[in-house]
Amino acid sequence: MFIASILFFSLQVQAQQTPQGADSAIARHVATASSYTPHRVYQSGKKRFTDFESALADAAKSDVVFLGEQHDDPGTHRLERAALEGIGRRRAKVVLSLEMFERDAQGRLDDYLAGRIDEAEFLKNARPWPRYTTDYRPLVELAKAKGWPVVAGNVPRRLASLVGRTGLSALNSLSPADRSFIAAELKCPTDKYFDRFKTSMGDMSGHGQAKISADSAAAMVTRFFEAQCVKDETMAEAIANARTKNPDAVVVHVNGAFHSEFGQGTVNRVERRAPGVTVRLLEFVPVVDLDTVNGKPYRKQGDFIVFTLKPPAPPKAPAPAAVPGVPSPATTEPPQNNH
Repeated sequence: MFIASILFFSLQVQAQQTPQGADSAIARHVATASSYTPHRVYQSGKKRFTDFESALADAAKSDVVFLGEQHDDPGTHRLERAALEGIGRRRAKVVLSLEMFERDAQGRLDDYLAGRIDEAEFLKNARPWPRYTTDYRPLVELAKAKGWPVVAGNVPRRLASLVGRTGLSALNSLSPADRSFIAAELKCPTDKYFDRFKTSMGDMSGHGQAKISADSAAAMVTRFFEAQCVKDETMAEAIANARTKNPDAVVVHVNGAFHSEFGQGTVNRVERRAPGVTVRLLEFVPVVDLDTVNGKPYRKQGDFIVFTLKPPAPPKAPAPAAVPGVPSPATTEPPQNNH
């Protein structure tokens, strides 16, 4: 609000000094940009729409809150910042946990939060996700201003990719240092979560440059799912550890929606580590039309379904030309997306 007031005042001064009718890109932007994020919130337990503040009031009573996002949806990211702020208004102690930073970056994250390094050095060495400035910086900066701990919850991508290429057995050859970045306890059952993961992968026999056998496709899905389980187990361990260190705090964990939908994935693994923990799931779903959306088909995905207004799809870039004998990157690495 303070920054917005300064911006408004500066524009007023500029308007007095600028000839009438002058072309001002900044003025046009301020006049047309909206500070409102269109959304609707569906409360699954009561099978009805509610308001955002009521959802946050309920979520703030729990031990762990999952914010399941669509990584490429700007409305989701704006509402995540609002959710973190709203929960923080209701709880004295908050821990922010993020899929978007990997465990080996925790030291740099702690140094930045404590003011021992500046933001430029932090970002140079912490491998932030693309669009960090617009999507995740508002969360980190709010936590920094409030003095809240921030947890780098995810497994290093290079290690998840290793599992995706060769399977869980690859972990047996890791150095003690690398193994410490992965959850100590790993379980990867062939359950409903696996079935959903397999469905999301589609027909892997046509994956990459050339057709592969059904057995090879099945083995690839299994390896990718094992990499998914490594991520879920590692994030769940990070959340459980944060609860142990901060028993009076609510842990707000941000991850791709697939990790927390239906109470599966990371959620299930947190509950296994912390029996009796109370959890709330806020799952963000971009839709084309907020006025006509029906919440009932989504109600099993989370306690609250936060519908956002889906932005127009960007134009598709032309596919790169295939190089004979060179496999597609997707054939050797598990998909990232919202998984």
